[in-house]
Parts: sequence; structure tokens; C-alpha cells
Amino acid sequence: MMRPKSGPSSNTPSSMTVKRIYREISDLKKEDMGKMTLAPTEASMFEWKGTIPGPEGSVYEGGMFNLTITIPNDYPFTSPRVMFTTRIYHMNISPQGNICLDILKTNWSPALSLFKVMLSISSLLTDPNPKDPLVPSIASEYTRRRAAHDQTARMWVQLYALPPPPPPPPSPPRKVVEKTTSRKSKGKAPARSVPSAAIDLLSDDGPIVISDEEGDVGSKSKPEAATAATAKGKRKREDEQLAGGSKRGASSRDGNREVIVIDD
Repeated sequence: MMRPKSGPSSNTPSSMTVKRIYREISDLKKEDMGKMTLAPTEASMFEWKGTIPGPEGSVYEGGMFNLTITIPNDYPFTSPRVMFTTRIYHMNISPQGNICLDILKTNWSPALSLFKVMLSISSLLTDPNPKDPLVPSIASEYTRRRAAHDQTARMWVQLYALPPPPPPPPSPPRKVVEKTTSRKSKGKAPARSVPSAAIDLLSDDGPIVISDEEGDVGSKSKPEAATAATAKGKRKREDEQLAGGSKRGASSRDGNREVIVIDD
């Protein structure tokens, strides 16, 4: 919240000054500021902050220069006080940030505004005035060794006036694939399939399963029952052969495969 009472001096600002400041705030909303910024601080409507981008084509291109503006209580009859807070290598701007510009001194007019002051300072970066320097050594270098001057000015931009880099774009959300494990199958070996060469023989006592693999006899769910049925079937056939019954059994072995044939 702006506070009119917090002016830069002990004198109370006039109502004309307050109205003028509010009007300039309103007029700024209609201006094409570009990358330039200018606005009062939250602490006081008499204390402003602004930024000026380095003009294109000048040795200050690419830089962003910060300024402070202090409005006197008798504004607009007295010029505002403007200072650089960003270091700049310029003959008309002192190391402390003071600016040598005619409209801020003898050529000030109540018809000027804070926005016009900012435009004039931007023009000063493009066209310095070596006839009225604040830093004579820079003015002398500018007129005698222009290349060295320009190189130093660009170096100062890289050292002190580069704007902060923009934040990186947000990364796309990652797709999380959840791997679910069945509780029933967790910790158990996979079920073994019955070999295709197994032969099922039906007898009076139930199925007889003969497998290609040694020791893989029986069904998946009840291996012990199948083994017992096979042994019982063998004993019955042996008894029938001894008794000379009508059923004869023959067996043959081919490698690891055992086949039992029953003739009725």
C-alpha cells in the first residue's frame, strides 16, 4: 500500500504533487514500455524503481540496468533524483550511480514526466555526451581509443548487467508403471506341464500315466495317487499272466520311454 506521508523530506507534499503522481501511474498503463519497467515501491509512492534494457546496437546491448527514482515533495516543479544501482561503464554516469543529464538539472520542466526521463536516460546510453562527462577518463578513452572503450563497456555488461536466466521449463510428468504380483503365485515355482509323450491308460482301477521323464509320473495335482495307481495296475497284469487269463500284457522299452499295451 502506497503511503503519501512517507516523502523524502520533512515537508508535507502538496495535494497537487500527490495528484500528479497518481496521474503518472495511470498514464504508465497506457504506454508501450517494452522491456522497460517503472513503478512506485510498496513502501512509498515517492520512491520508485525502474529498469532500462541496453539499447540494441549499443555497447550496452544485452544488459539490464536498475535505477531508483526519488520524487521531491514539490514535484513536478523540481526534478526527480535518479540514480543507477547497476554498475555501468559510461562517461556520464559516476561509479556511485549519479547521472549527468540536462533535464535532471537546469533543463527540467514540469511538462516532463518520469517516463520521459527514463526515455532520455536510455538515449544517453546510445549517445553519450563527452562534452559534459562525470568520468573524464572514460570520456578521453571514448574519443581517443574507441575500440578499447567499447570492449571495456561490453565487459562490464557481462560482469554486472546480465539479467538472471529464465527458469527452466517444467519437465513432463513421468509415467509410473506399477508391477503387481499375485499373492497366490508369489514364492511358488511355476506349474510343470505334462509331457506330450505321456500315455494315459485306463484300467479298472483308474488312470495310469507313463511319462518320458524319469520321476515325472502322475498328474500335477495328485502325483502320489497316480504313482500308486500305476503300481497297482502292474501287479494286476502280472497276476493275470501267471493265471493264464484271457488278457496278455506285453511291454517294451525304447530308450527312456516305456509303453504298456493291453490286448483284450
